[in-house]
Amino acid sequence: MKQLLLTAFFFLSLNSFAQTPCEYATNITDSIGTYKLTNEYLISEKNFAGTSSYIFYTLSLTDGTPTLNVQLIQKSKGFIKAKCFDKNSRLYLQLNNGKVITLVHTNMEYCGSMIRDENGFDNRIIVGNFMFMKGTMEDLKNSPLSLMRIKYLTDIEDYVIKKELVSELNGKTYQPETFFINNLKCVEN
Repeated sequence: MKQLLLTAFFFLSLNSFAQTPCEYATNITDSIGTYKLTNEYLISEKNFAGTSSYIFYTLSLTDGTPTLNVQLIQKSKGFIKAKCFDKNSRLYLQLNNGKVITLVHTNMEYCGSMIRDENGFDNRIIVGNFMFMKGTMEDLKNSPLSLMRIKYLTDIEDYVIKKELVSELNGKTYQPETFFINNLKCVEN
């Protein structure tokens, strides 16, 4: 009986350390090229006084070039200040080991779109695509995140990255600080 329990524990331990397979929202290879896009992953969620904001990450690989796609969704019955990405926008990621990684926004200027829902809330959605600098992916694969700073066209905003986040939006549990450790392998060549 002891051996059976030890064997079962051993196999369960191996299974918990196994890497999870990559899950893609899009995975296309054709005569034009290759495009992969990971599923959206919640990195930050703020709910306060009737105003909500959510930040989602996805990783994409387009013909061998990996990028980080950042989607910011803001929801409020009050005024929502516009945030824009432009060629000077940056995403700064501080790792637990103290290093700061800089990602550069692609040159497309974008201020998002405003949508009013059936409950009278205004929803602003802004999407930005950021390029990895040479050598930064290795650092991101080896150390968890601690802070994120987004430099918009006219504003800078800081976010503390949590070890674990239980979303009020969908009830799911996320581990934002290990997003890159767990997912960068999905967009490597």
